[in-house]
Amino acid sequence: MEVTRQNFKDSLSAVYSAIEEADFLAIDGEFSGISDGPNVSALTNGLDTPEERYAKLKKHSMDFLLFQFGICTFKYDQTKSKYITKPFNFYVFPKPFNRTSPDLKFICQSSSIDFLASQGFDFNKVFRHGIPYLNQDEEVQLREQTEERRNQQANGVGTPSFISPSSKGPAHVPEEHKDYINRVIAKVETLFTNSEKTLDLEPCTGFQRKLIYQTLNWKFPKGLHVETVETEKKERYIQVIRVDDEERKLREQQKRQREQEEVNDAVGFSRVIHAISKSGKLVVGHNMLLDVMHTIHQFYCPLPEDLQDFKEVTMCVFPRLLDTKLMASTQPFKEMITNTSLAELEKQVKESPFKSPQVETAEGFNSYDTAQEQLHEAGYDAYITGLCFISMANYLGSFLTPPKAYISSSSKLVEPFFNKLFLMRIIDIPYLNITGPDLQPKRDHVLFVTFPKEWKTSDLYQLFSAFGNIQVSWLDDTSAFVSLSQTDQVQIAMNTSRYAESYKIQTYAEYIKGKHQDKEKVGHTPKSWGEDGWMKPHYTSATFGYPKGLRKRCISPVQGEQGAVDAPITDGWSHYSYPDGTGSKKMKTDDKGELANAEAIESKTSEGWLKTADASDSTGSSPVPDEEGSPEGNDAEGTVTWQQAPAVHGRKGQKNKKKKRKGAESTPSLFEVPEVW
Repeated sequence: MEVTRQNFKDSLSAVYSAIEEADFLAIDGEFSGISDGPNVSALTNGLDTPEERYAKLKKHSMDFLLFQFGICTFKYDQTKSKYITKPFNFYVFPKPFNRTSPDLKFICQSSSIDFLASQGFDFNKVFRHGIPYLNQDEEVQLREQTEERRNQQANGVGTPSFISPSSKGPAHVPEEHKDYINRVIAKVETLFTNSEKTLDLEPCTGFQRKLIYQTLNWKFPKGLHVETVETEKKERYIQVIRVDDEERKLREQQKRQREQEEVNDAVGFSRVIHAISKSGKLVVGHNMLLDVMHTIHQFYCPLPEDLQDFKEVTMCVFPRLLDTKLMASTQPFKEMITNTSLAELEKQVKESPFKSPQVETAEGFNSYDTAQEQLHEAGYDAYITGLCFISMANYLGSFLTPPKAYISSSSKLVEPFFNKLFLMRIIDIPYLNITGPDLQPKRDHVLFVTFPKEWKTSDLYQLFSAFGNIQVSWLDDTSAFVSLSQTDQVQIAMNTSRYAESYKIQTYAEYIKGKHQDKEKVGHTPKSWGEDGWMKPHYTSATFGYPKGLRKRCISPVQGEQGAVDAPITDGWSHYSYPDGTGSKKMKTDDKGELANAEAIESKTSEGWLKTADASDSTGSSPVPDEEGSPEGNDAEGTVTWQQAPAVHGRKGQKNKKKKRKGAESTPSLFEVPEVW
């Protein structure tokens, strides 16, 4: 269903109903651009930390506009054994409500606009008929302004006036406006002598309207209703209506109702996001970090500076999220899915061993045909995102005994994927963990190098030519990460460059420590919470200082060939640790060191992921019998049921967890869904 400002109010009840009855819903957004400065490679550096990636996206992507929002709801029909879908395609544009409303500035990226135009995107619908919206602060401010204006205009029983009710004398009319006001008075007086009840005055200036209100209120305290009307061409004129006391009260009541409706209209599309948030339903997206950030930024509140604050706000708005790109990049899907882009993923999950889900479009909704590939229409992309999720979720049912063809969105089999958002191009931190601490890889083979602005990549290759193959990841014009092929080379490089003047080298650990120290110097504003449970956005930006280089100096004892990039660490293993110090993982990397093998070889801290255990093994922590009797987890015919192991917080919980795991360490995995690849 295509929804614009013209049919939004009529469609709202259908939208609310679809969200309320859905098992889950999928979303997608189309934007006016992606990055206002750095190219995609710089914006998505392969050695970003989650904090750095969030800061980059917040700084360089939030001034663009999310102007098309797709929602597709999915409800499983047990009798038909198929999903009933209701797709919506919303055109969104921040049209100012009135002269005092926020007049939003946004930017466009030519490549993004050109791409959408090539896909047949209708920009006229966005700018002419886009649905307006307000965030929470703007909505509160608008309602306060409306109430204040209503109080200012109230006089007696509510006759509009620009003077307070206590003002009894005539309005002061400047000499140059007296003739105009007298002509208006003469026209109004004719209303009491003829059969006409309505008089439309000619458009005039705001000051003239003020004089008219003041004069008519003093000269005709009863018998008239006066209000300002705005045409479609934004012209404003005064309408004077002859009324009795009862009709005047009725018209004032109608005017207040119209003002309330106008405020609701100004809140606009934000009401849909509020409904999704209130429902608590699972929200599915594909590579959805930007979608989530833009949705919160445009329709709720400005994004906080701190990543942890962003996570808390996200959990308030979307309690349950699932990213199909992350799901497809994880075991057991990673080995079967060769391309995780949305269009290719949709094709691959139609083929064996997956099965295309049985779906049916609800009556009254336009159905999508995947054969026509209406890609980059937000409603269609949301639709096929939901299909991909269903196919992958149902595939997990093949691991049960006996296998199940249908796995619901609330099944414990899909819980490991909840609230983890895919991070593009970061090799060793594949996702942003919304509900917990993020992975912290050691990166012992990485150096942070600062140097003069004139340096190029070839200068860095020359500087490290004695160390074989290296990988360079630029941060800005004067700094970059350099990944060495062997960890034991790091100290050699550090010792050789100790007295260098034109550049400076730090280990990755020193770089992170320096950033944390700079952040502590800036400090944080204490969090404050409003009465409605929403965190007030009072955040302090952290500024990080980087050392600058002076003059070039080579640290290579021997000038060797400039090696190719992407060299692996010699032992082929990357090491990962959690910030709470509860354990570590080792991960095998390929020959090029760029892509990591998805199989987690050793896991001491993999709480939250599914493991199998013999039903008679009482020491195993997972699975356990499903006491709730859900359709996915319980079966009278001896089905093994699965339950996600509870997350453990704090050292005490970790000790208990180790004791529980003792008897289950040798238990084979149902399928590998590791915390890190």
